[in-house]
Amino acid sequence: MTARDDKFTRQTITALQRHTPKLFSLRCTRDAAFRFRAGQFARLGVRTASGCVVWRAYSMVSAPHDDYLEFFSIQVPDGQFSSQLARLQVGDELLVERQAYGFLTLDRFSDGRDLWLLASGTGIAPFLSILQEPEVWQRFAQVRLLYSVRHAEEQVYRALLDALPGRDYLGIRAGQWQYLVTLTGEQQDGCLHGRLTRLLATGELERAAGLALQPEHSRLMVCGNPQMIEDTRESLRQRGLQLALTRRPGQVAVENYW
Repeated sequence: MTARDDKFTRQTITALQRHTPKLFSLRCTRDAAFRFRAGQFARLGVRTASGCVVWRAYSMVSAPHDDYLEFFSIQVPDGQFSSQLARLQVGDELLVERQAYGFLTLDRFSDGRDLWLLASGTGIAPFLSILQEPEVWQRFAQVRLLYSVRHAEEQVYRALLDALPGRDYLGIRAGQWQYLVTLTGEQQDGCLHGRLTRLLATGELERAAGLALQPEHSRLMVCGNPQMIEDTRESLRQRGLQLALTRRPGQVAVENYW
């Protein structure tokens, strides 16, 4: 896949962090003209040994006000893009298209009292960006993040999430925010256990969050693999929570990311 030179900028890798054998994060410089809304994604390009460029979309972990871009990835064995991305070192080039894309932003909702962010795997990336912006804390009385991973060690952004209330510029009020984790591959104290759809069906998620899912008050953003998205959408539909569309307001916004 190719892109015209005027459609992208050449950025430089400034930091790399390997969290687990498969999960890693990277930071790169940011072109001064690159603008995005929290929750959007960029198309990244990596040049292969043969000289061709492969492209893939990645949501920004970093906030719109940061002077760098950060991305979160899983290395897929023999993956055309992730394998190339994982080989990059500090100082290497990363191509970034000039335009940001995506509609998993707070613009999807014109109202609502409670915001639920439901993520699996690397699908947490857009929510990390959203949570680092004051807008979400100003608009919603309650904010809940549920992160579904197989093993506890995959909560690689736990420190960032735990530190959010200490960022004075966000204005987070006492009792406004809660971070919940569900583990699907093991059990551990302090974490929920099982798939998101089970937690929704049994009411366990709402009990743990101390908050009810109600169509009139709840707004949900869901990001993860396609099967997780499909199953969660159906579970929410059964609760009267509908997909928000341009032609029809709703309570749910989704994006595939894996």
